[in-house]
Order: sequence, then structure tokens, then C-alpha cells
Amino acid sequence: MDRIGTDESGKGDFFGPLVVGAVYVTDQQEKTLRKLGVKDCKLLEDKKVLALDEEIRKAFVFDVVKINPPKYNQLHEKFGNLNILLAWAHARAIENLLGKVECGRVVSDQFGDEKYLKERLMKKGRKVELIQRPRAEDDLAVAAASIVARATFLKGLEAMTQYWGIKFPKGASNVEHAGRMFVAAYGREMLSEVAKTHFRTMKRLDAGGSEES
Repeated sequence: MDRIGTDESGKGDFFGPLVVGAVYVTDQQEKTLRKLGVKDCKLLEDKKVLALDEEIRKAFVFDVVKINPPKYNQLHEKFGNLNILLAWAHARAIENLLGKVECGRVVSDQFGDEKYLKERLMKKGRKVELIQRPRAEDDLAVAAASIVARATFLKGLEAMTQYWGIKFPKGASNVEHAGRMFVAAYGREMLSEVAKTHFRTMKRLDAGGSEES
């Protein structure tokens, strides 16, 4: 059945943006995804993710909501809850894509209480069948969305590295060295430009503690 898949990337990464991808897939297009070798981005190397992202963008209708650290930190402070922020971003991606295609079903990885996403959908989104479930990446539409989201995150992280002149690592473990380098170069107050400041990593940076998670 034709559907939109959504997934996010960057929520567990101290540095870089939060990204939600949404991809519209028809029954016939599933064959294309299988032929390309599309699967959950967590099962793929970064190089493969970036290559598949190019193929998906050429052949499929998609949308991406990218929230860079300054905006992310503002929204997290406003919502006070990561799952609500995620729901807001997923809803934006769904609504944006429904403005491009006619579709009656959306499949999303479940990241919190189902009501979070349902309550943040707008006029078009509230008309669709919304399926939220754990490990939804086994659905090819969600897997494709995970790839688009991850590739956008990776490119965003690399753009930050080029702009600030500091190599920003992925994840939330062993990132304090890069954090301290950034603080030494630009000051602690500027961390909100590159990092998700509600992470416990901030406390470790302030304490000058271990680089282990």
C-alpha cells in the first residue's frame, strides 16, 4: 500500500542537527528500494548511506526537516521534552510531504507516547491512518526515510566541521575532547551553536571530567 515513512537522525548525537526525513513510497517503488539495498541506516556504513540518499532523492518524493543546534536548543527549552520536540518535527515533515502527494497512510517509528505525534499533526495529517510502532525501520518507506535523515545529519555535521575548524564526532560518548577544543577556541556560551545543550555531556564539560559516557 502507498505510504509515507518517517524517521529521525541526530537525537542521540551531542553535536549537530536533529533531522526528520519523510519519504513517499508506492507499491511499485518498493521494488526499487529493494534493488538499491535500502535498509535501516543503522545497519549501513556512512558512505553507503550517502550514496543511497542520492538515489532516493532522485527517484522519490521526500521532505526533510533539519533543526540546527541553535533552533533545537530553543525548541527543547520551549517544549521541555525531547519526545514532544520529535513529534513536532515528524508532524512538520508529514504535513510538508502531504502538500506534495496524496497519501492515506503514514508509518513512523514509535519514539514516545502515540498521542505526542497525533496531537501535533495539522489538517492534512489528521486525515491519514497513522501507524506508530517500535522498529518500524523494517518497513522500506521508514528505512528510506532513515537514510535521508541520516545523510542530512552527516552532511550537517561535516558542514559544521568545515565552518568551525574542529572535527565534531558522532554520538554522545567520547565527545568531550572536541567540546573542550571548541570551548577553548570560541567560549562555552557558543556551544549552543553546535551542540544539544541539555545532554549530560554539558555537565561533564563543565566539571572537566572523564571523556567516557
